Amino acid sequence: MRGLAASVESMEQLAVAWRAMVLDRDSGADVRDLPGVAVRWADCRFSFWNAITLTEVGADSDLLRRRLAQAVEIMRSKEYPGFLWLFEDLLDDGARCVLEEAAKQSGLQYAFGGTGMAGDILPIADPVHPDLTFVRVSTDEQLRAYADINARGYGFPLEEGRDGVVGSVLWKNEVHAYLAMRGGVPVACAGTIAADGRLFVVLVATEPQWQRRGYGEAVTRKALYEGCRATGLTRATLHATVAGAPVYPRIGFTPNSPIHFFALA
Repeated sequence: MRGLAASVESMEQLAVAWRAMVLDRDSGADVRDLPGVAVRWADCRFSFWNAITLTEVGADSDLLRRRLAQAVEIMRSKEYPGFLWLFEDLLDDGARCVLEEAAKQSGLQYAFGGTGMAGDILPIADPVHPDLTFVRVSTDEQLRAYADINARGYGFPLEEGRDGVVGSVLWKNEVHAYLAMRGGVPVACAGTIAADGRLFVVLVATEPQWQRRGYGEAVTRKALYEGCRATGLTRATLHATVAGAPVYPRIGFTPNSPIHFFALA
């Protein structure tokens, strides 16, 4: 799968996977598929579970401006902040040229960037790392450790990270979530979940003091290996941050659309 089709897949994977993640936090969460806008908003302190994305293919500058205004109106109605995820390759050339200006005029500010990735990469070998053992998350204590690694890895408060997964039944059962253990201490984490015939990689992080040692890649491989073994799925997808983007092509993923994350100004 290449080009625009891969970018559409990346956007649709967000909509499918985030539905499960958001409803796991609150059965009354805002999960709507509006014309051109998918809302996946748990309205919790973990801002990644508060998401909106634009879904139309080939949106021009006028349509982009209308959809941005609609997204901002929804975001302003919520208690907790979140992000508009915008997949650049779904816009036409004119809309891409005015994106920065249009976002600012709508009341948004650029937060950070990312990249959609996918690949028919499974099955892969069960990973071995000389420093690590791997443990599947099955208890609230392990979920808390998973949340805290993400919080420290991405630089947000521990209580916000814990609001994303602690107490979750989904994460202890349907997500193939793994901790990488170094001498009995969790140092990295990664999860995968089945999403519309793909294995979606979610919430990969490494403790800051243990980064750049291959721990994140190793635990991602473990989550992919076990997810594939459990589901039989052979295609995997993910959304990488700038920091994580160099890791995934080594596993076999191919980048597709750049992703722009916007927050309310």
